[in-house]
Amino acid sequence: MTVAAARQLRNRMVCFVGIGLPSAAANLARATHAPECVLIYESGAIGAKPSRLPLSIGDGELAETADAVVSLPEIFNYWLQGGRIDVGFLSAAQIDPRGNLNSTAIGRYERPTVRLPGAGGAPEIARSSKEVIVIVRQSRRTFVEKLDFLTSVGERTSVVITDLGILRPDPATRELTLTCLHPGVSVDEVKAATGWALRVAPDVAVSPPPKADELEALRALSGARG
Repeated sequence: MTVAAARQLRNRMVCFVGIGLPSAAANLARATHAPECVLIYESGAIGAKPSRLPLSIGDGELAETADAVVSLPEIFNYWLQGGRIDVGFLSAAQIDPRGNLNSTAIGRYERPTVRLPGAGGAPEIARSSKEVIVIVRQSRRTFVEKLDFLTSVGERTSVVITDLGILRPDPATRELTLTCLHPGVSVDEVKAATGWALRVAPDVAVSPPPKADELEALRALSGARG
């Protein structure tokens, strides 16, 4: 899933990165096929080049390896809302058929069963980036027909990467459509892990398996050995 997401980034893209799987994918892209990809973190780090995956947006290595560190208002007002971000990389607890995201609460907002980390900068990233890539594990609990809470609009979601395959919005309806499977995964498995009647493209591709250099770079970022 991380490798498939990393492959979506092109060299020299300016990428606004979220922590977790989005950060892993963006840093993997920079370590392999997109070395000049500019990674921007909400904390103010521009052009961060961490040697390991950061624990949070406040991880000191982001500032230590960045080309510049600016204030949070400048990140949002000048870079993001100024239209200087090519792609925003996000994740969420829930996603609906049109790529809208929930990272706020599960259940009723007033009395949630789970209180999530919250919006943070996700609504602005989703609204102001030229395109948005979402990376999230696929299950009926995550892929829901109706969100418990709308945190971020999906109008600029261009691709959704899951552990089962790749979905893209239909050009006319904007409804997420299965376009690619990961090796060993069937269409029926993806449908079973989706909380709505999933659209399937006429010709579903199969994503190439991870290459040796991609796995090596990902292990190095994660601090793994062997």
